[in-house]
Amino acid sequence: MMNKTSTVFYCFIVTIVVTFVCLWGGGASASKHEDIGIYELNNGHFSLKCTNWGAAIISVFLPDKNGEFSDVVLGYDSVKTYKNDSTYFGSVVGRVANRIGGAQFTLNGTRYKLDANEHQNILHGGHRGFSDVVWKVVKHKKDGDSPRITFSYNSYDGEAGFPGDLEVMVTYALVGKYKLSVKMVAKPKNKATPVNLAQHTYWNLGGHDSGDILSEKIQILGSHITPTDDELIPTGEIASVKGTPYDLLKPSVIKNKIKDLPDGYDINYVLDGEEGKKMKLAAIVWDKKSKRSMKLTTDAPGVQFYTGNYVKDVKGKGGYVYEAHAGLCLETQGFPDAVNHPNFPSQIVNPGQTYKHRMLFAFSIDD
Repeated sequence: MMNKTSTVFYCFIVTIVVTFVCLWGGGASASKHEDIGIYELNNGHFSLKCTNWGAAIISVFLPDKNGEFSDVVLGYDSVKTYKNDSTYFGSVVGRVANRIGGAQFTLNGTRYKLDANEHQNILHGGHRGFSDVVWKVVKHKKDGDSPRITFSYNSYDGEAGFPGDLEVMVTYALVGKYKLSVKMVAKPKNKATPVNLAQHTYWNLGGHDSGDILSEKIQILGSHITPTDDELIPTGEIASVKGTPYDLLKPSVIKNKIKDLPDGYDINYVLDGEEGKKMKLAAIVWDKKSKRSMKLTTDAPGVQFYTGNYVKDVKGKGGYVYEAHAGLCLETQGFPDAVNHPNFPSQIVNPGQTYKHRMLFAFSIDD
Protein backbone atom coordinates (compact mmCIF):
# COMPACT_ATOMS: atom_id res chain seq x y z
CA MET A 1 0.00 0.00 0.00
CA MET A 2 1.36 3.44 -0.96
CA ASN A 3 1.59 6.24 1.58
CA LYS A 4 0.19 9.71 0.87
CA THR A 5 3.45 11.02 -0.53
CA SER A 6 3.83 8.01 -2.83
CA THR A 7 0.24 8.31 -3.98
CA VAL A 8 0.68 11.99 -4.87
CA PHE A 9 3.91 11.22 -6.71
CA TYR A 10 2.27 8.32 -8.59
CA CYS A 11 -0.67 10.50 -9.64
CA PHE A 12 1.76 13.17 -10.79
CA ILE A 13 3.67 10.68 -12.95
CA VAL A 14 0.46 9.27 -14.43
CA THR A 15 -0.71 12.79 -15.27
CA ILE A 16 2.57 13.57 -17.03
CA VAL A 17 2.44 10.33 -19.04
CA VAL A 18 -1.19 10.81 -20.09
CA THR A 19 -0.50 14.42 -21.08
CA PHE A 20 2.50 13.34 -23.16
CA VAL A 21 0.49 10.64 -24.94
CA CYS A 22 -2.33 13.08 -25.71
CA LEU A 23 -0.05 15.83 -26.95
CA TRP A 24 2.42 13.71 -28.89
CA GLY A 25 0.35 10.75 -29.96
CA GLY A 26 -2.80 12.67 -30.90
CA GLY A 27 -4.92 11.46 -27.99
CA ALA A 28 -6.42 8.20 -29.21
CA SER A 29 -4.21 8.42 -32.26
CA ALA A 30 -3.16 5.08 -33.65
CA SER A 31 0.36 6.51 -34.00
CA LYS A 32 1.43 4.77 -30.77
CA HIS A 33 5.21 4.72 -31.23
CA GLU A 34 4.64 4.58 -35.00
CA ASP A 35 7.95 4.63 -36.84
CA ILE A 36 8.52 7.48 -39.26
CA GLY A 37 9.28 6.08 -42.69
CA ILE A 38 9.33 6.67 -46.43
CA TYR A 39 6.90 4.78 -48.67
CA GLU A 40 6.95 4.44 -52.45
CA LEU A 41 4.22 4.04 -55.06
CA ASN A 42 5.31 3.01 -58.56
CA ASN A 43 3.11 1.94 -61.46
CA GLY A 44 5.92 1.60 -64.01
CA HIS A 45 5.14 4.95 -65.63
CA PHE A 46 5.79 7.35 -62.78
CA SER A 47 6.46 7.15 -59.06
CA LEU A 48 5.70 8.91 -55.81
CA LYS A 49 7.31 8.81 -52.38
CA CYS A 50 5.66 9.96 -49.20
CA THR A 51 6.20 9.85 -45.45
CA ASN A 52 3.86 9.34 -42.54
CA TRP A 53 5.26 12.49 -40.95
CA GLY A 54 2.49 14.91 -41.92
CA ALA A 55 1.30 12.43 -44.58
CA ALA A 56 3.60 14.42 -46.85
CA ILE A 57 4.39 13.83 -50.52
CA ILE A 58 8.17 14.06 -50.77
CA SER A 59 8.80 13.24 -54.44
CA VAL A 60 7.01 12.69 -57.75
CA PHE A 61 9.17 11.47 -60.62
CA LEU A 62 7.82 12.12 -64.12
CA PRO A 63 9.38 11.75 -67.58
CA ASP A 64 9.83 14.77 -69.83
CA LYS A 65 9.51 15.00 -73.63
CA ASN A 66 12.79 13.07 -74.01
CA GLY A 67 11.87 10.37 -71.54
CA GLU A 68 14.21 11.76 -68.88
CA PHE A 69 12.79 11.56 -65.34
CA SER A 70 12.82 14.47 -62.90
CA ASP A 71 11.42 15.03 -59.44
CA VAL A 72 8.76 17.73 -59.83
CA VAL A 73 8.04 18.55 -56.17
CA LEU A 74 10.09 20.58 -53.71
CA GLY A 75 11.31 18.84 -50.57
CA TYR A 76 14.17 17.54 -48.48
CA ASP A 77 16.57 14.61 -48.54
CA SER A 78 15.73 13.33 -45.05
CA VAL A 79 12.54 12.88 -43.06
CA LYS A 80 14.29 14.53 -40.12
CA THR A 81 14.37 17.82 -42.02
CA TYR A 82 10.61 17.65 -42.59
CA LYS A 83 10.17 17.63 -38.82
CA ASN A 84 11.77 21.10 -38.67
CA ASP A 85 10.07 22.41 -41.82
CA SER A 86 8.16 25.70 -41.79
CA THR A 87 7.11 25.71 -45.46
CA TYR A 88 4.63 22.78 -45.24
CA PHE A 89 6.41 21.05 -48.15
CA GLY A 90 4.12 18.27 -49.41
CA SER A 91 2.10 18.02 -46.20
CA VAL A 92 -1.55 17.47 -45.42
CA VAL A 93 -2.61 20.53 -43.44
CA GLY A 94 -5.50 20.74 -40.97
CA ARG A 95 -7.68 20.41 -38.89
CA VAL A 96 -8.54 23.62 -40.72
CA ALA A 97 -6.23 24.56 -43.58
CA ASN A 98 -5.40 28.17 -44.38
CA ARG A 99 -6.20 30.99 -41.95
CA ILE A 100 -8.77 31.72 -39.27
CA GLY A 101 -8.86 35.38 -38.30
CA GLY A 102 -8.18 36.15 -34.65
CA ALA A 103 -7.65 32.42 -34.07
CA GLN A 104 -11.21 32.10 -32.81
CA PHE A 105 -14.76 31.28 -33.84
CA THR A 106 -18.16 30.62 -32.29
CA LEU A 107 -20.04 27.35 -32.80
CA ASN A 108 -23.34 26.40 -31.19
CA GLY A 109 -22.99 29.22 -28.69
CA THR A 110 -19.46 28.33 -27.58
CA ARG A 111 -16.48 30.57 -28.33
CA TYR A 112 -13.39 28.57 -29.27
CA LYS A 113 -9.96 30.14 -28.87
CA LEU A 114 -7.38 28.49 -31.10
CA ASP A 115 -3.60 28.11 -31.18
CA ALA A 116 -2.48 31.32 -32.90
CA ASN A 117 0.74 30.74 -34.84
CA GLU A 118 0.79 33.65 -37.31
CA HIS A 119 0.48 36.92 -35.44
CA GLN A 120 -2.99 36.83 -33.84
CA ASN A 121 -4.30 34.33 -36.41
CA ILE A 122 -4.04 30.57 -36.88
CA LEU A 123 -2.57 29.09 -40.07
CA HIS A 124 -2.87 25.45 -41.15
CA GLY A 125 -4.00 24.14 -37.78
CA GLY A 126 -1.60 25.95 -35.44
CA HIS A 127 1.90 25.28 -34.16
CA ARG A 128 1.30 21.55 -34.33
CA GLY A 129 -1.22 20.93 -37.05
CA PHE A 130 -1.71 17.73 -39.03
CA SER A 131 1.51 18.47 -40.92
CA ASP A 132 3.51 18.00 -37.72
CA VAL A 133 2.25 14.68 -36.41
CA VAL A 134 2.96 11.03 -37.08
CA TRP A 135 0.21 9.32 -39.10
CA LYS A 136 -0.47 5.60 -39.03
CA VAL A 137 0.06 3.59 -42.21
CA VAL A 138 -3.20 1.69 -42.63
CA LYS A 139 -2.56 0.13 -46.02
CA HIS A 140 0.31 0.19 -48.50
CA LYS A 141 0.49 -1.38 -51.94
CA LYS A 142 3.78 -0.36 -53.53
CA ASP A 143 3.29 -1.37 -57.17
CA GLY A 144 1.01 -3.15 -59.60
CA ASP A 145 -1.98 -1.73 -61.44
CA SER A 146 -3.11 0.67 -58.73
CA PRO A 147 -0.43 1.38 -56.12
CA ARG A 148 -1.82 3.20 -53.07
CA ILE A 149 -1.23 4.12 -49.48
CA THR A 150 -3.67 5.15 -46.76
CA PHE A 151 -2.68 7.15 -43.68
CA SER A 152 -4.84 7.75 -40.62
CA TYR A 153 -4.69 10.18 -37.72
CA ASN A 154 -6.96 10.62 -34.71
CA SER A 155 -7.13 14.24 -33.63
CA TYR A 156 -8.17 14.68 -30.02
CA ASP A 157 -10.77 17.01 -28.51
CA GLY A 158 -9.11 20.36 -27.83
CA GLU A 159 -6.14 19.82 -30.15
CA ALA A 160 -5.05 23.33 -31.18
CA GLY A 161 -8.31 24.48 -29.56
CA PHE A 162 -10.67 22.68 -31.96
CA PRO A 163 -13.70 20.87 -30.54
CA GLY A 164 -14.23 17.12 -30.55
CA ASP A 165 -12.35 13.97 -31.48
CA LEU A 166 -11.84 13.59 -35.23
CA GLU A 167 -10.83 10.51 -37.22
CA VAL A 168 -8.96 11.41 -40.42
CA MET A 169 -7.82 9.31 -43.37
CA VAL A 170 -5.85 10.28 -46.48
CA THR A 171 -5.24 8.00 -49.47
CA TYR A 172 -2.74 8.55 -52.28
CA ALA A 173 -3.17 6.30 -55.33
CA LEU A 174 -1.63 6.11 -58.79
CA VAL A 175 -4.60 5.54 -61.08
CA GLY A 176 -4.05 5.29 -64.81
CA LYS A 177 -0.77 5.96 -66.55
CA TYR A 178 0.00 9.43 -65.20
CA LYS A 179 -2.71 10.17 -62.63
CA LEU A 180 -2.45 10.80 -58.89
CA SER A 181 -5.65 10.51 -56.86
CA VAL A 182 -5.90 12.06 -53.40
CA LYS A 183 -8.88 11.28 -51.17
CA MET A 184 -9.43 12.77 -47.72
CA VAL A 185 -12.09 11.63 -45.25
CA ALA A 186 -12.81 12.87 -41.72
CA LYS A 187 -15.43 11.83 -39.17
CA PRO A 188 -16.23 13.77 -35.97
CA LYS A 189 -16.85 11.42 -33.06
CA ASN A 190 -18.57 13.51 -30.41
CA LYS A 191 -18.77 17.23 -31.25
CA ALA A 192 -19.48 19.40 -34.26
CA THR A 193 -16.24 20.81 -35.62
CA PRO A 194 -14.90 22.72 -38.64
CA VAL A 195 -12.89 20.56 -41.04
CA ASN A 196 -10.93 21.82 -44.04
CA LEU A 197 -8.04 19.62 -45.17
CA ALA A 198 -5.62 20.56 -47.94
CA GLN A 199 -2.61 19.05 -49.72
CA HIS A 200 0.33 21.47 -49.67
CA THR A 201 2.76 20.16 -52.31
CA TYR A 202 4.96 22.70 -54.09
CA TRP A 203 5.09 21.81 -57.79
CA ASN A 204 7.73 22.71 -60.35
CA LEU A 205 7.06 20.80 -63.56
CA GLY A 206 10.51 21.66 -64.88
CA GLY A 207 12.04 19.76 -61.97
CA HIS A 208 12.47 20.77 -58.34
CA ASP A 209 16.00 22.02 -59.07
CA SER A 210 15.25 23.77 -62.38
CA GLY A 211 14.84 27.30 -61.05
CA ASP A 212 11.61 29.22 -60.58
CA ILE A 213 8.11 28.59 -61.93
CA LEU A 214 7.65 32.06 -63.43
CA SER A 215 7.96 30.79 -67.02
CA GLU A 216 5.30 28.15 -66.51
CA LYS A 217 1.84 28.78 -67.88
CA ILE A 218 -1.26 28.45 -65.72
CA GLN A 219 -5.02 28.51 -66.11
CA ILE A 220 -7.37 28.66 -63.11
CA LEU A 221 -11.07 28.05 -63.63
CA GLY A 222 -12.23 30.56 -61.06
CA SER A 223 -14.06 33.77 -62.02
CA HIS A 224 -13.97 35.09 -58.46
CA ILE A 225 -11.62 35.32 -55.48
CA THR A 226 -12.04 35.94 -51.77
CA PRO A 227 -10.05 39.18 -51.20
CA THR A 228 -7.98 39.51 -48.03
CA ASP A 229 -6.68 42.17 -45.67
CA ASP A 230 -3.02 42.87 -44.89
CA GLU A 231 -2.81 39.69 -42.78
CA LEU A 232 -4.29 37.54 -45.58
CA ILE A 233 -7.60 37.13 -43.73
CA PRO A 234 -10.64 37.21 -46.07
CA THR A 235 -12.78 40.32 -45.84
CA GLY A 236 -15.91 38.28 -46.56
CA GLU A 237 -16.28 39.74 -50.06
CA ILE A 238 -16.44 37.54 -53.16
CA ALA A 239 -14.95 39.62 -55.98
CA SER A 240 -14.67 39.18 -59.73
CA VAL A 241 -11.20 38.65 -61.19
CA LYS A 242 -12.12 40.60 -64.33
CA GLY A 243 -9.59 43.31 -65.11
CA THR A 244 -7.16 42.21 -62.38
CA PRO A 245 -3.91 40.19 -62.30
CA TYR A 246 -5.98 37.42 -60.72
CA ASP A 247 -7.75 36.77 -64.00
CA LEU A 248 -6.23 33.46 -65.07
CA LEU A 249 -9.29 32.15 -66.86
CA LYS A 250 -7.17 31.94 -70.00
CA PRO A 251 -3.75 30.25 -70.02
CA SER A 252 -1.21 32.85 -68.88
CA VAL A 253 2.55 32.86 -68.32
CA ILE A 254 2.96 33.46 -64.60
CA LYS A 255 5.69 36.10 -64.90
CA ASN A 256 3.48 38.21 -67.18
CA LYS A 257 0.79 38.41 -64.49
CA ILE A 258 2.73 38.34 -61.25
CA LYS A 259 4.61 41.54 -62.10
CA ASP A 260 1.50 43.46 -61.05
CA LEU A 261 1.45 41.72 -57.65
CA PRO A 262 4.48 42.78 -55.56
CA ASP A 263 3.87 40.01 -53.02
CA GLY A 264 3.02 37.34 -55.59
CA TYR A 265 -0.04 35.08 -55.59
CA ASP A 266 -1.49 33.82 -52.31
CA ILE A 267 -5.24 33.89 -52.83
CA ASN A 268 -8.28 31.64 -52.74
CA TYR A 269 -10.14 31.23 -56.03
CA VAL A 270 -13.85 30.48 -56.03
CA LEU A 271 -14.04 27.67 -58.55
CA ASP A 272 -16.61 27.88 -61.32
CA GLY A 273 -19.25 25.20 -61.55
CA GLU A 274 -22.00 24.04 -59.26
CA GLU A 275 -21.21 23.49 -55.60
CA GLY A 276 -21.49 19.88 -54.56
CA LYS A 277 -19.85 16.51 -54.91
CA LYS A 278 -19.17 16.61 -58.66
CA MET A 279 -15.54 16.86 -59.68
CA LYS A 280 -14.70 20.01 -61.61
CA LEU A 281 -11.63 21.35 -63.36
CA ALA A 282 -9.70 23.68 -61.07
CA ALA A 283 -6.43 24.44 -62.85
CA ILE A 284 -3.96 23.45 -65.55
CA VAL A 285 -0.20 24.10 -65.47
CA TRP A 286 2.19 23.77 -68.41
CA ASP A 287 6.00 23.71 -68.51
CA LYS A 288 7.24 24.69 -71.96
CA LYS A 289 10.76 23.28 -71.70
CA SER A 290 9.99 19.80 -70.38
CA LYS A 291 6.57 19.60 -72.09
CA ARG A 292 5.05 18.35 -68.84
CA SER A 293 1.57 19.52 -67.88
CA MET A 294 -0.68 18.98 -64.88
CA LYS A 295 -4.49 19.14 -64.83
CA LEU A 296 -6.15 19.38 -61.40
CA THR A 297 -9.78 18.46 -60.77
CA THR A 298 -11.53 18.53 -57.40
CA ASP A 299 -14.86 18.50 -55.58
CA ALA A 300 -13.78 21.37 -53.29
CA PRO A 301 -15.32 24.87 -53.72
CA GLY A 302 -11.98 26.70 -53.79
CA VAL A 303 -8.29 26.49 -54.59
CA GLN A 304 -5.47 28.50 -53.03
CA PHE A 305 -2.91 29.56 -55.61
CA TYR A 306 0.40 30.28 -53.91
CA THR A 307 3.63 31.07 -55.75
CA GLY A 308 6.07 30.31 -52.93
CA ASN A 309 6.58 33.99 -52.17
CA TYR A 310 8.09 33.43 -48.73
CA VAL A 311 10.49 30.63 -49.64
CA LYS A 312 14.01 31.91 -49.01
CA ASP A 313 17.37 30.15 -48.75
CA VAL A 314 15.78 26.76 -48.10
CA LYS A 315 18.28 23.92 -48.59
CA GLY A 316 16.36 21.21 -50.40
CA LYS A 317 16.97 17.89 -52.09
CA GLY A 318 20.48 17.29 -53.38
CA GLY A 319 21.64 20.48 -51.66
CA TYR A 320 19.70 22.65 -54.10
CA VAL A 321 18.70 25.96 -52.50
CA TYR A 322 15.10 27.02 -53.04
CA GLU A 323 14.28 30.71 -53.33
CA ALA A 324 11.04 32.64 -53.86
CA HIS A 325 8.84 31.15 -56.61
CA ALA A 326 10.80 27.89 -56.68
CA GLY A 327 7.46 26.09 -56.74
CA LEU A 328 3.73 26.72 -56.85
CA CYS A 329 0.92 25.34 -54.71
CA LEU A 330 -2.62 24.60 -55.82
CA GLU A 331 -4.39 23.75 -52.57
CA THR A 332 -7.99 22.71 -53.18
CA GLN A 333 -10.00 23.64 -50.11
CA GLY A 334 -12.96 25.26 -48.45
CA PHE A 335 -12.74 29.05 -48.24
CA PRO A 336 -10.30 30.50 -45.67
CA ASP A 337 -11.85 31.80 -42.44
CA ALA A 338 -15.21 30.32 -43.42
CA VAL A 339 -16.08 29.83 -39.74
CA ASN A 340 -16.30 33.62 -39.41
CA HIS A 341 -18.13 34.36 -42.68
CA PRO A 342 -21.69 32.97 -42.90
CA ASN A 343 -21.79 33.74 -46.63
CA PHE A 344 -18.96 31.26 -47.30
CA PRO A 345 -19.71 27.53 -47.74
CA SER A 346 -19.89 25.97 -44.28
CA GLN A 347 -17.04 23.74 -43.06
CA ILE A 348 -18.92 22.47 -39.98
CA VAL A 349 -19.21 18.69 -39.79
CA ASN A 350 -21.44 17.07 -37.17
CA PRO A 351 -21.09 13.66 -35.53
CA GLY A 352 -22.67 11.12 -37.87
CA GLN A 353 -21.59 13.12 -40.92
CA THR A 354 -18.50 12.51 -43.04
CA TYR A 355 -16.21 15.14 -44.53
CA LYS A 356 -14.96 14.15 -47.99
CA HIS A 357 -12.47 15.91 -50.23
CA ARG A 358 -11.14 14.55 -53.51
CA MET A 359 -8.58 15.77 -56.01
CA LEU A 360 -7.06 14.27 -59.12
CA PHE A 361 -3.73 15.35 -60.60
CA ALA A 362 -3.56 14.24 -64.23
CA PHE A 363 -0.10 14.65 -65.78
CA SER A 364 0.76 14.48 -69.46
CA ILE A 365 3.90 14.73 -71.54
CA ASP A 366 3.73 16.25 -74.99
CA ASP A 367 6.13 15.08 -77.67
